[in-house]
Amino acid sequence: MQGLTVSTAAHPEQVERFRQLQEQLRARWHAADELDREDCDILVIPSLSLDQRELRKVQGIHHYEERLLFSLMRLRNPYSRVVYVTSQPIHSHIIDYYLQLLPGIPFSHARDRLLLLSTYDSSFKSLTQKILERPRLMARLRQAIRVDKAYMVCFNSTSLERDLAVQLGIPMLAVDPDLLHWGTKSGSRQIFAESNIPHPDGSELMWTAEDLAAAAADLWERQPTLKRMVVKLNEGFSGEGNALLDLRPLQHVAPGLVSSRERASLLLDRFEQLSFQCDTETWSNFGGRVPELGAIVEAFIEGDEKRSPSVQGRITPTGEVEILSTHDQILGGPDGQIFLGCRFPADECYRLQLQEYGLSVGRNLAAKGALERFSLDFVAVRQPGRPGNEWELQAIEINLRKGGTTHPFMTLKLLTNGCYDQETGLFYNHHGSPRYYIATDNLQRDHYHGLLPNDLMEVIAHHGLHFDSTSETGTVFHLMGCLSEFGKLGLTSIGKSPQEADDIYHKVIHALDQETSSQELQARHFPPALSFGWSG
Repeated sequence: MQGLTVSTAAHPEQVERFRQLQEQLRARWHAADELDREDCDILVIPSLSLDQRELRKVQGIHHYEERLLFSLMRLRNPYSRVVYVTSQPIHSHIIDYYLQLLPGIPFSHARDRLLLLSTYDSSFKSLTQKILERPRLMARLRQAIRVDKAYMVCFNSTSLERDLAVQLGIPMLAVDPDLLHWGTKSGSRQIFAESNIPHPDGSELMWTAEDLAAAAADLWERQPTLKRMVVKLNEGFSGEGNALLDLRPLQHVAPGLVSSRERASLLLDRFEQLSFQCDTETWSNFGGRVPELGAIVEAFIEGDEKRSPSVQGRITPTGEVEILSTHDQILGGPDGQIFLGCRFPADECYRLQLQEYGLSVGRNLAAKGALERFSLDFVAVRQPGRPGNEWELQAIEINLRKGGTTHPFMTLKLLTNGCYDQETGLFYNHHGSPRYYIATDNLQRDHYHGLLPNDLMEVIAHHGLHFDSTSETGTVFHLMGCLSEFGKLGLTSIGKSPQEADDIYHKVIHALDQETSSQELQARHFPPALSFGWSG
């Protein structure tokens, strides 16, 4: 699988069968979250069916299948059953950790309704492809699920996920792969234009480096004061697939000084000096992807004070559009374009405006037949003295999949049984008390290397870092499988105020740093093995 979106070519009979299965969702969906309250089987396929060459740049990417483990909290419904499939088995301590978070459900009862399956395959293929290649595993899945009461959820949908749903005979709570174009860079720009959402000036989709350079020359002609542009592969994700083109060293070929053709030629040469988000990326590799994926060029939004807010929504099987959350994203990387984490909710200065933009785009997508999760990423630039709101919002892209903001928000929602209030843009637990959080997939330190899942559990217990179901504050951990090999961990720190969430987050970091210092390890007394009932 080379491209981010697998070819959606399918036999007409298969497409019709998929359509019929999706109609079952509409028939069963009468109110929000109704599927969570009925007797049902949920097949969780946390497959990152994305470009495997791009995914290799993400450390610990195999363990990102753990990001959908928040789905185990669906077991709070005593009538739900969950089947969770991964490439490699997940450590039992990690599974136990999630099940023990369930409020009011005996651990054993939840465990009996959970089936964990694995392909035992760590190769760089999508998980869904691995499943489809294993007839006996497919047979096991058919035996395990009740097709008349089951549906499938996934990280992102491609023709592979559609094939899996059709072969299993169950609907898929995700967007039809035939609509994935609207989640690409060029498709996003078209939706923004149709929905009158402000977005940066840019180009149409280009398929050669020469055409991309010509488009960059035209963009510079339209905006002669530009300092930088962004070159984007059409199907990048999390900031990967973006490169920065610095125009400041090229002022001798600025508009008005040379012809557009000459400027395009010099810009093409300048592609060799693009600034990439990954240290190992080169123009040779990046440019080689342009004929395969297509690319656009877009004005880079400058500003002394910038933020990256986002809004998340959902389109129900009946076509209703709901706003789920807003966030201020935490970005990193050489040019600040790599997603590292997020804060919930977004700043009150613009969170309600984000919701309005989200509703407009969601209705556009719903009219095109889209389903389930979508999100919009923005750049916010502060403009002091601007009437009304000092922050100017520019839409950057649409995501038609679960992303880095999905699992922290769903963790909060499922743990507290609360709801999002669209009037305020805040989240309230079932007692009407607001909750805030800071979350990351990228807490990474060299000295965390070698920590095992049970070591982390000990640190959590020793320092009182566990989520407290009484106060509904504390930290929920994820990506624990990354910890030993990559020194990398994910977490969501929940508080009653933004400051409390921040304090809880930094308490975790302090505890982990303290516990992994060599002096602390030498001073700690570890009970002998026999005290734990170990033998041998």
